[in-house]
Amino acid sequence: MTENISQAKFSRRAALATAGTLGALGITMATGVAGNAAPGVKAPKPSLAFRPDGTFKVIQFNDTQDDEQTDRRTVELMEKALDAEKPDFVVINGDVINGGCDTELEVQQALNHVVLPMETRQIPWAVTFGNHDEDSAARSTMTEAKMLAFLQSYAFNVNADNTPGVTGTSNTQLLVKSAQSKNPAFGLWLIDTGRYAPDSINGQDFSGYPDWDWVRMDQVSWYRDLSKATETKYGKKIPSLMWGHIALHEHRNMWFASIDSRTPADHARGLTKHKIVGERNEDECPGPFNSGLFSAFLERGDVMGYFVGHDHVNSYVGNYYGVQLGYAPGSGFGAYGLSGAERNRLRGARVFELDENHPGIYKDTRVVFAKDYGIDLTANRQSIVPPKPIPATKPGKK
Repeated sequence: MTENISQAKFSRRAALATAGTLGALGITMATGVAGNAAPGVKAPKPSLAFRPDGTFKVIQFNDTQDDEQTDRRTVELMEKALDAEKPDFVVINGDVINGGCDTELEVQQALNHVVLPMETRQIPWAVTFGNHDEDSAARSTMTEAKMLAFLQSYAFNVNADNTPGVTGTSNTQLLVKSAQSKNPAFGLWLIDTGRYAPDSINGQDFSGYPDWDWVRMDQVSWYRDLSKATETKYGKKIPSLMWGHIALHEHRNMWFASIDSRTPADHARGLTKHKIVGERNEDECPGPFNSGLFSAFLERGDVMGYFVGHDHVNSYVGNYYGVQLGYAPGSGFGAYGLSGAERNRLRGARVFELDENHPGIYKDTRVVFAKDYGIDLTANRQSIVPPKPIPATKPGKK
């Protein structure tokens, strides 16, 4: 197979990795003996931990998506959500910045604005990369590899290094240690869903098709192999959640309880069948190919939910054949939203509640909105000028 890739449109993704920690979900898991993992694949040790009372909370922000003059309300939303919820881990799920930065320093300033809320509160955090994060690379020279190194210099960042031979930047497995033992009780997976489709494959272009990227087969294999290695090491499947920026085709299938038909009656059936809660104000935007990642979830039986961003004005979640599929609404006030005066109505974040004392560990997920924190929703621009200073990095960090 040959791929013709325009460098201006599609920047080659690097690799993935593992580190350690996260939550748990209350859905029946597949049973059976783990298959053999690929040679040399090793499961990580836990790097996060449940609280002494057995609880653990995660917040998902996504599409903070701004330049070095970040809208101040994006940061205000993050700070107020963190102070109200007091999470144990935070993920910024892609499109951390946009393509508006012109220099390496401006990219760093844009990133700094949205990671400082966690750093100043000493909360472990990580990012996934979205389609827009490298949009300014031709001018700023800040590739994802450089961004990852910069983010890893912060004291509370837990993004993994890239894994040689696997597509993507900082694909990560985190394990959360049980409050009752030294072993993990829950897992958090972060996967890089890519940027844009290549210009053509085998001489055929993508005219008429969505031109977003997709999770590649080597990434699916990475997840499967590491899942098997984790089961082998700890003697059981570790219930987990996964985050990636771009939705799966199965998100749309779930909303309509159909593949080919998209009528109000189809959605009404989907609401009941898949227990859908939340809004869908734009079409899901996956890439042109189904990566098979959802099939891998069903096969392995450890990922209880896959959550995305990318489509800023969707906020729904449902249960698709035993796996939760959901969105968090866009968190960034500098990115597109609803139309007109409603532009910022859905700015928010998604909260995940885990509890080892609860059957299945994963208790609940819900969305919190900027409007609930009294944040100004006026459809205008409120930039941070000048950008906040970048703090000195922790000694010994990369």
